[in-house]
Amino acid sequence: MQRFLVSAAHKSSGKTTVSIGLCAALAARAHSVQPFKKGPDYIDPLWLGRAAGRPCRNLDFHLSTHVELKAQFARHGHDADVCLVEGNKGLYDGLDLEGSNSNAALARLLDLPVVLVLDARGMTRGIAPLILGYQAFDRELKIAGVILNQLGGSRHESKLRAVIEHYTDVPVLGAIGADPRLALTERHLGLMPANETLAAESSIREIAKLVAAQVDLDRLLTATTAAVTLPRPLPARGVPASLRIAVARDAAFGFYYADDLDAFAAAGAELLPFDTLKDARLPDCDGLFIGGGFPESFLEQLEANAALRGDIRAAIEAGLPAYAECGGLMYLARSISWRGVTRRMVGAIAGDVAMHDRPVGRGYVRLAATAAHPWLAGPVAAHEFHYSGLEGLAPDTRFAYGMERGHGIDGTNDGIIHRRLLASYSHLRSTSDCDWVARFVGYVRACKVQRDSRENQRCLP
Repeated sequence: MQRFLVSAAHKSSGKTTVSIGLCAALAARAHSVQPFKKGPDYIDPLWLGRAAGRPCRNLDFHLSTHVELKAQFARHGHDADVCLVEGNKGLYDGLDLEGSNSNAALARLLDLPVVLVLDARGMTRGIAPLILGYQAFDRELKIAGVILNQLGGSRHESKLRAVIEHYTDVPVLGAIGADPRLALTERHLGLMPANETLAAESSIREIAKLVAAQVDLDRLLTATTAAVTLPRPLPARGVPASLRIAVARDAAFGFYYADDLDAFAAAGAELLPFDTLKDARLPDCDGLFIGGGFPESFLEQLEANAALRGDIRAAIEAGLPAYAECGGLMYLARSISWRGVTRRMVGAIAGDVAMHDRPVGRGYVRLAATAAHPWLAGPVAAHEFHYSGLEGLAPDTRFAYGMERGHGIDGTNDGIIHRRLLASYSHLRSTSDCDWVARFVGYVRACKVQRDSRENQRCLP
């Protein structure tokens, strides 16, 4: 088995593109590749999972314990030939002085050698002290090699290789020239998600071809061979599916943690995907889940599908248990306004969404569940990233959370409650400290029992 962490000296060095290319190139060689992404990210995992052919899993220091991180890594990686973890930001960057949640800390925790992607534009001899400094800063960390990126040509590559070979003992595993074909489409909030573009597969194939031609894959695998195999986890105890929960899975809504989706099945719920852009009705279901996404990019299509919008609103008003995060909250509001255009949405939430040029809420949050929360209690760690705000809410709006840290809906509260709907800007992660999926499924089950009991009462002679 090979396993390693792909990191960089700083963000925007090209490590995501390189990671996508490595996943796809190694998978094309018939290796089973398990991708992971550090931190609370939805977009990069969509690309990595598509490239590898198996769902990408998130590893987050803030939302999971060290024991849980190691268990997640083993559970999803034990049967793979290659485990690739893409870091976030730079190798030693983190939220505190000690770097306790840095990429380096994750590499140490999971015993991963590091493959360093270096943006070499404008560099020659100066690359040596950079590499030497990264080695010296943490002697416990193994830098298995570097991949030089954004090279200006063969002469530039030759100079860099000579410098690195002369001054360091770090192998050059690859040298990738600057090439517009390696660029992924970006827009207002970063990369375009892979679920939105029909060109994702062809982009991945092109990136894989270029990376495979410029990275020594055999040398990479040799440099990252693990001496110890990952432990095989105990079989999970399954619960027979007794509930049906509709989940929006389409170009507008694709921000879901793979582990959370797995948790629904473990809790006894079957997920029924539906398309907010095309389907006229919800599937026959006991509950509803609409995750994050970019509904602002699909305003016309979402408004045009009035049949589904009406069906969702009617179901929520009739008492269907529902949960929505960020983009899902936006869709359930009365309207969304962006770039001078306003379009009608579901209208289950009595407020209007306005997009802004700068983030309204961004980063990790700490939520305190209020007494009104229908299925969680106590403090909750989560994250938010939204450029929109909710306007026109009534003074008597009920909230599920008070904000101990973060912005949420108004800087003080998050989680609008309307009938059996809870809709928030914060994204939850199902962990041992916040088993929100099991709690939500339990709430859906209780509502179903109550509904079935009423129906049975009506049928009594």
